[in-house]
Amino acid sequence: MSCTVADLFTAIAERHRRDILDALIEGEQAVGELVAHLSLAQPQVSKHLRVLSEVGLVRARADGRRRLYSVDPARLGPFRDWLAKYEQAMSDRLDRIDDYLKELQRQGETQ
Repeated sequence: MSCTVADLFTAIAERHRRDILDALIEGEQAVGELVAHLSLAQPQVSKHLRVLSEVGLVRARADGRRRLYSVDPARLGPFRDWLAKYEQAMSDRLDRIDDYLKELQRQGETQ
């Protein structure tokens, strides 16, 4: 499965898909459980699960006649990596602002 970070963001851009991921973080669930939890129609839930599965965010396993869905934590890595770049950049900027404000404070104290 070769999807890009953009594909992952596209998949979670839809609110109901994020709601499904939130529900599945709590543990694996069957479609019927997600339908009841999210108050969505079964075809809608199935469609959203298919999109999430296609990008690898959700995986399914057979349990008798049902399929149980869960989040694949390994696929969250690209999000974490992408966000980490921006987190570091923002941290660096905040450090520079902090240094600048401390310098202004020192200058104010010496005047």
